[in-house]
Amino acid sequence: MEMSSKLLEKAVAEISQLPGIGKRTALRLALHLLKQPPEQSQHLAEALKKMREEIKFCNQCHNISDNDVCELCANPLRDKTIICVVEDVRDVMAIENTGLFKGQYHVLGGKISPIDGVGPSQLTISSLVAKVKAGDVKELIFALSSTMEGDTTNFYIYKQIKDCNVVTSAIARGIAVGDELEFADEVTLGRSIIQRVPFENSFKNN
Repeated sequence: MEMSSKLLEKAVAEISQLPGIGKRTALRLALHLLKQPPEQSQHLAEALKKMREEIKFCNQCHNISDNDVCELCANPLRDKTIICVVEDVRDVMAIENTGLFKGQYHVLGGKISPIDGVGPSQLTISSLVAKVKAGDVKELIFALSSTMEGDTTNFYIYKQIKDCNVVTSAIARGIAVGDELEFADEVTLGRSIIQRVPFENSFKNN
């Protein structure tokens, strides 16, 4: 795509690196910014810079946060004895949008995937196991996507904590096999959380 400005070309190249943004969309966004007052672009640039430099990960659940402990973990009304295990921060947002889960979360930061070079040590599994072994957790809900990698990760964690005095459950399969959690509609996702099943049943039936 030939452009008359190297500055515009550079901006388009950077914007097009965002997921789901092609060169044409990136160009449209860049041209839109050029038409706006300069302060709007400055506010956007400052917000992105501030987010990248100052955002933290909760030291309890690994969700994104402005502080060392996120608002969900700090909320005294949340049930700290029930932990919902998810792959990504987007899954926390998806479940929270249902308004039906009042426990806490643990964000793994991915799924075990040997083909992609992702092993248990690269995820936050060890801190999750430590929480369970501390004895304060009564139920662990596996809410990873229904994929081979998701099921492998669930089973790996289950083996680590199966001798602990904790109930393990999995979201009901209202979520289609192979679907990513973040793309499920709120009603289906909410029902899957409420109608969760014992984890042992979830893999025995597969």
